[in-house]
Amino acid sequence: MSFSIAGKTAIVTGAANGVGLAIARHFADQGANVVCADMNEAKLIEEFGENPEACDDSEEKTTRIFAGDLREKLTLANLLSATIDAFDRVDILVNASRQVMTSDPLDVDDKTVSCLLDQNLMTALKLSQLIARRMIQQGEDLPEDSDAPLGSIVNLSSIAATRTQPGLMAFSIAAAALEQMTRALAVALAPHRIRVNAISFGSVMSASLMDTLREDRALRGMIVEGTPLGRIAKATEVAETARFLTSDGSGFMTGQILTVDGGRTLVDAVGAPAH
Repeated sequence: MSFSIAGKTAIVTGAANGVGLAIARHFADQGANVVCADMNEAKLIEEFGENPEACDDSEEKTTRIFAGDLREKLTLANLLSATIDAFDRVDILVNASRQVMTSDPLDVDDKTVSCLLDQNLMTALKLSQLIARRMIQQGEDLPEDSDAPLGSIVNLSSIAATRTQPGLMAFSIAAAALEQMTRALAVALAPHRIRVNAISFGSVMSASLMDTLREDRALRGMIVEGTPLGRIAKATEVAETARFLTSDGSGFMTGQILTVDGGRTLVDAVGAPAH
């Protein structure tokens, strides 16, 4: 059983920060060709450097950056074109671009919900459809009796999809929808030998969480206390799960939501005595 992704070509969205950045770096370290997509071009250049046409060592560079608003249909098409131009094919898609918004549940309106559904659900769906069509096209060159896998898609979800927090109601709705989309798309693409899975995670020590913990010192204790493993996850731990799901080692898994939360969803969040 192999967990290698060396030589495969991956698109990772949300690659300028947090878990998306960790996944893009990890995939590149594991020998994959990686197209790192995000709206924040300056941060992409800071993390990955310029694209090879602006570099002296372009022959050895296996990462590319792509900046644009992935909510736009033309941007998605340009992302695929840039990937094919650079690496001739695409084998992996990781939808890591997402937005988190907090608000009083009584103040949540259609604008808030629509914004999160557009960013966290529809962008992933539209890009998955586009990339899946390309994967199917690539498979046309294989022998008719071939059962070789054509690709893998991984969506990043959240334990908020099943754990209710009033301040995250709109985000929870989008996360739950993303997980159901993952299952539905997995069934639809299974005949084409394309697998679709998701990773549901809790608190991860990203730059944004570190900023939050500096402002709210009590929050770290609350997270750790509510997590059976007694710590906050590293972004690399989610990245390693993403590699597993995109490798041949998970070749018979599709439509699954893998939870990476240190056991947090296994315990009762309500502070009531056991009885």
